Formats: sequence, structure tokens, C-alpha cells
Amino acid sequence: MKKKVTLTNPSQESRRFSRRIWLLGISLLTLILILALRLAYLQIFRHERYITLAQKNQLAIVPITPSRGLIYDRNGILLAENIPVTSLELIPDKIDDIDLTIQELKKIIAIDDDELEQFNKLLGQRRSFDSIPIKVKLSKEEEAAFYINQYLFPGVTIQAHLIRHYLFGEALSPVLGYVGRINQQELAQVAPSNYSPTDYIGKVGIEKYYEPILHGTAGYEQVEIDASGRAVRTLKRVPAIAGQNLYLTIDSKLQQVAIDTLAENRGAMVAIQPGTGQVLALVSNPSYDSNVFVKGISSKDFKKLRESPDQPLYNRALRGQYPPASTIKPFIALQGLATETVTPEDQIFDPGWFKLPNSTHLYRDWKKTGHGWVDLSDAIIQSCDTYFYNLAYEMGITEINTILAKFGFGSKTGIDMGEELGGVLPSPAWKKRYRGTAWYPGDTLITSIGQGFMVATPLQLAHAVATLAMKGEGHKPYLLLKAKPINAKAVYYQPIPLKSIELPADTWHLVLNAMQEVIENPRGTGHIRFGAKPKYTVAAKTGTAQLFSIKQNERIASQDILPERLRDHSVFIAFAPVEDPKIALAVIAENSTFAPAIARKILDFYLLNKDENNTRTSQYKNS
Repeated sequence: MKKKVTLTNPSQESRRFSRRIWLLGISLLTLILILALRLAYLQIFRHERYITLAQKNQLAIVPITPSRGLIYDRNGILLAENIPVTSLELIPDKIDDIDLTIQELKKIIAIDDDELEQFNKLLGQRRSFDSIPIKVKLSKEEEAAFYINQYLFPGVTIQAHLIRHYLFGEALSPVLGYVGRINQQELAQVAPSNYSPTDYIGKVGIEKYYEPILHGTAGYEQVEIDASGRAVRTLKRVPAIAGQNLYLTIDSKLQQVAIDTLAENRGAMVAIQPGTGQVLALVSNPSYDSNVFVKGISSKDFKKLRESPDQPLYNRALRGQYPPASTIKPFIALQGLATETVTPEDQIFDPGWFKLPNSTHLYRDWKKTGHGWVDLSDAIIQSCDTYFYNLAYEMGITEINTILAKFGFGSKTGIDMGEELGGVLPSPAWKKRYRGTAWYPGDTLITSIGQGFMVATPLQLAHAVATLAMKGEGHKPYLLLKAKPINAKAVYYQPIPLKSIELPADTWHLVLNAMQEVIENPRGTGHIRFGAKPKYTVAAKTGTAQLFSIKQNERIASQDILPERLRDHSVFIAFAPVEDPKIALAVIAENSTFAPAIARKILDFYLLNKDENNTRTSQYKNS
């Protein structure tokens, strides 16, 4: 039987119930009001932010990397191209255990230690949602192996890319340089809308100097993605604009002949078209293969290159600072004539040495027995040191530096590479600043034969002899012949004339004729080393850059017993043909005497082995 419940005070219970209902209603209304205000705030005041977040849950912006501009030589021969490759890439944000994933990937695709090292390096530099390559240039078999097992590897994909490929390898690396993955420092210096953290960028050489026009303009795709992150459809596409194709002044065949001719000799060669300043060849030997840097060089391999005693990473043509030795004598001779310090008929007697007044020190000639009576032409032909010691003493360092500076010694040429050094044109002020000591008359004498403190780069020497060939009408050296945008006309880069060096015609004639006799006259220092008389006329000057201080009259005998890397360098400048200069060059052969012989082979190829369609001597017409 159910128990009966009796209400003790029905009126009081009713009021209590009513109060609770009111309190509950007020609480609910308050909560509803707060919720409504929050919704209003989010929908009205934070609408833009949350609509963007909502879209990001469904949409993704995929950057489109522009195709990098191609690089050709002056004759249209391809030097740098883009080749399609596939790469295995990981997105750290979508992988729970990267190390475990890599270990499992190794079971189906070979991943070596160098590739793993490069991946870990990029992993520390990239954002967690960036796609990071762990293996570039997959084979078809490796692609198939991954696709079969792809379901086991969330966050791992295969991506198609275009990567740089250099067709001439080591031969053109001193000119082209190379591209590599952009680093954080470089990324901070470029437009963020135009580069992604996985892009390539020019690191050195032409690739770096002309990066802005080679790279192009990036595009993008707005794509709808599913829950797994895969693109379902493309909603919007802004295409990338490819970089401009570049045509260089370089003659790739001449470049290859030059590096083949240098062969085992460490050194450099620069060849210039005298009438324009166009650089026909720029060689540094030994060199490196630009291709090894594209996908990322290992620390071990880079260390091997960096620590090699042959310094393959060092661009000797632009940065090698060598004593120019006797190659500067023709330039000093011009100033001697221009200032009337000497005349063509003036002679001195060379006993094999020179002595300053009130001094017992002997400044030795390279020829122990001396050259006897010599005039200015004889002094150039036979490279008589004693004559130039005397001329330097009479003329002084100020006049020497005046003429050498006009030919570009002691300053950068301004070539479009951005890596060159300016050499040293010493003076009393320079010595006081950098050596902290006074200038002595002996310093002037040593400078007059291109030794002592004076150093120059092969590029400076080539530029100077090119200006000499044109009788003072010089041009700034340059490498870019023309740039060709996609679907637009090519833009040609014009020669830049420099300030003329004004000298009497007979002064030029005397010095250039003497340089021609350096090769043709049996007494000329280049007569034997350059070889039999060529089918073209050539004006030249030899030089021997001394590295190891020994008595001058013992130099020749000592070279064979000295360690190779302490032996003298040979230096050679020349231009040809004399009556209509087509090419001027400078050659440095380290620790050897082969510079004249190397130059001969290069000149023979350029001037004698041209087919009827060759455009080497043309400025623009077929470029």
C-alpha cells in the first residue's frame, strides 16, 4: 500500500517553487544573453578572422615556382638548362615519428648518409609544414616502390621539379657559378612572395649576379583539399612568369680549349674582345663541377674541396692576385716616352745590375751577364730589368702609378660578376697605411718590374692589354651579351667605353712594335716559348712572377731543385692580330714556365680554327 504524503504548508511550498523557477529562468536568460553577445561579437567583429580560418580548413595556397631562365653562350650553345626530376619529400607537420618513418623508407628506397645529412640540415632551417626533400632524382624503380607502399607513409610524397643542370661541368663553373637551396639569411633578403623556403637561388657567379632576372616571378594555385590534405580541385590559378634567358659573351668552345690546354697546370686565363670589352673566356684551373652543389653537397665533399691545396673553389681569374712581373714594362715604357723621361734613341749599358746613387746594393737583371747597350725597344724585346730600374729611378713612382692606374691596375674592372678583387698598386701612401713604413727608392725599382708589393688579377691584366691593343680606347669588361624575356624581344647590352688614354701615335707604334718583336725577334723573350712564327701577327710580353726570395743570378738554376709550389709563376699577355685586334688575353701558369705555350694554343684555335659561320669576332649581328 502506497504511503500518503501530506503537505505541511502548501502555500509556503508553492512560493518556494515559484522562486526557484524564476531564478532558473533568469539564469537561463543570462546564459542565453551571454551566448548571443558572444556569437554577435564573433560574427560581426571577428568575422574576417574566422571566415579565413574556416577557408583554410578547406583551401590551400600552393606556390608555383617559375622556370629559371636558361643560359647560352654567344653562339647560342646551351650552357645551363633545367631538367625534370622527381624527389621524395617529407612534411614534418604530418608525420608523428620522423626517424621511424625514415627507417621504414630505407627498406624500400636507398637513402645514403649524405642525403640524410642534407635532409637534417634542411629540417633545421625549414618550417614544419614545408615539404622537405630527402632524396632527389628518383629512378623509375624507386618511384614504383614508393607508390606501392604509399599508404604506409602519411606525410610523405613524391614531387616533380625542375632542377639546374650545367652541361659543361667544370669548364664553365668560374663563369656560371651554381644555384643551391635558399637559406634563411637569403630568404630574409628577397621578396617573400617570390620565393619559398624550398626554392633554389644563385649562390655565386652569373647565377648570383643576375638572379633577379633569371629567377622570374612566382605564381600560385588556390586548391580545395580533403581531410587527408590532398588537392581535390583547383579554384584559382595565377601562372608563374619564367625567368629571362641569358646569352653570354663567352665562347664556350674557346673556354673548353683553354681549360683543356691548361690541363694539369694551376692557373688562370682571361680573353677579351678588345673593341668591345666582351669577355670571350674566363678560366680558373683547377675548377669544380657546378652540378654537385645543386641538390646539396655533403659536408665531407665540401670540406675536401675547401681544404684542397689546389684550391678549386678559388676563382683565380677574378680573385687571384699575382705579381704581374715584366708584363707591365710596356705600360711603363709608354709613360717614359710620354713624359720625355726617355726617347726612343736613348741607350744605357746593362752590365747585369743597377745600383742607386750612394748605395752598394745591386739590383740584379734576370740575365746574369747583362744585355749590353739597350734602347727602349731592346728593353721590351729582351725584358731588360736594368733598363727599367734606370727608367723608374728617373721617372719616379708617381708617374709609374699614373700610367698603370689609367690601364686599370689597382682597381676593380667592374665586371658583372661581383666577386673580383682590385689588386694592389703600391705608393708611398699605401705603404705607410698598410705596412707602417716609409717608401724607399728601391721600392720604386722593384715596382717597375712588377714585383714587390704590386699584384694584379688575370682579369686586370687582360683588360689592360685589351686597352693597349686599341691604343688607349678601352672598354669595361662584361659578360652579358643579351637577355631574352619570354614572349618579348631580346635586350642587348652595349659596350661601355672608358676614358681614352691620350698619347702620340708614334709612342703607341714604338711600344706595340717592340711587343710584336718579343715573339718574332730571335732575341725576344717569347720567341722560343711561344713557338714557331704563327700565321697571324701577335704582340706580347712575357713575365716571371717570383715567389721565393733567392739571389737573382741563381734563380734559373734553382727552379728545378725548389719544391714545385715555390717555383716562379709564368705570366703572359698578348693580343692579335696586331693590325686589327680580335682577341687580347692574359695567362697565369702557377709554378711553371708554360704560359706562352698555353696562350699560343688558345690563339691558334681562336684565330685559325674558325668555320665560316663562326661569330667570335662579331659584336652582335648573329648573337
